[in-house]
Amino acid sequence: MAYYVYVIELNKIVAKSKKFRDKNPNFIFGNRCFYVGQSAKAPMLRFKQHKDGYKSNSYAKKFGLRLKPEFYEKYNPIPTRKDAEELETYIASKLKKSGFGVWFN
Repeated sequence: MAYYVYVIELNKIVAKSKKFRDKNPNFIFGNRCFYVGQSAKAPMLRFKQHKDGYKSNSYAKKFGLRLKPEFYEKYNPIPTRKDAEELETYIASKLKKSGFGVWFN
């Protein structure tokens, strides 16, 4: 079974959420915000599931705008769930260090 990482761009108004800001202390207001996830589902299907409310992250459902394949495409498919989880953390950390707002599990 293959796994995938994916990045969803979020509407910037997500940064008004205290919980989101608390998880992003170095976030630069005005920068873009993202949700980073991993799944056994292909990114397009997983994005649709988030928007439809199926096993959805609340930020991805409410604020999700579009997939950003330039941040994850080169990694997919991934052979194991463990590798996918490590890549999810790596991508999220890299985006955070660039000053973006990021939510991931």
